[in-house]
Amino acid sequence: MLKTKRLDEIKEYVSKHETVSLDELVEVFGVSKNTIRRDIKVLVEQGDFKKVYGGVAVNHSTLVSFNDRKVRNQGEKRIIAKLASEYVEDDDIIFVDSGTTTFEMLEFIKGKKITVVTNNVDFIVEAMPYDNVNIFSTGGMIERKTKSFISYKGLDLFKTYNINKAFMASTGISITNGVTNSSPLESEIKSSAVKKCPEVFLLVDHQKFDKYALTTYCDLEEIHYLVTDKLPNDEYQEFVKKNNIKLIF
Repeated sequence: MLKTKRLDEIKEYVSKHETVSLDELVEVFGVSKNTIRRDIKVLVEQGDFKKVYGGVAVNHSTLVSFNDRKVRNQGEKRIIAKLASEYVEDDDIIFVDSGTTTFEMLEFIKGKKITVVTNNVDFIVEAMPYDNVNIFSTGGMIERKTKSFISYKGLDLFKTYNINKAFMASTGISITNGVTNSSPLESEIKSSAVKKCPEVFLLVDHQKFDKYALTTYCDLEEIHYLVTDKLPNDEYQEFVKKNNIKLIF
């Protein structure tokens, strides 16, 4: 088995079981303990897992708070948000995902006559003064760290609402692992939005390329517009061209 494929499968296995011993991984994947140790070292360095006595476990502390993420690369996030906002038109019905980059879109679309469906708590609060922006919340429990609503009932909204554009956020993206997120419950809503909307915009800064988090909520080829702050490397340029994804930077 190729190392990259084995790493993906180990990641999936540990994520499912929360905590796994090295001996169990050796038995399941049929490789030596030294090989497993090297694989675990790679996964731990990526941040989503941590070493425990005799094994490895999911690192729940990697779910960074909304406020901490909000101040990171804020200039780049505003640039990306402005670029994406140019595709929002009057009378659009859009989904704005939870995330600090998608939140920045409000500044650039607050003057438009639009309907917004969102699980982004800060977006809802800050949009209150603008009567021309109709807001529908996905509802449910509030995830305090990410300031987002999470609820399986919220998935039903995407069956009935005719949302024509979705503006999505991500913890990290890669060609192998797709578009990823640290919170499994958030990922369910994100997946539903991608499947429902005919135009999907992914907003990510250059530091999120070739990174991935705990869960994949869609494949990279499922998006239609990739909005970022810098021209990505040749591999991504070829990928978006091959899959008819519009690159905006």
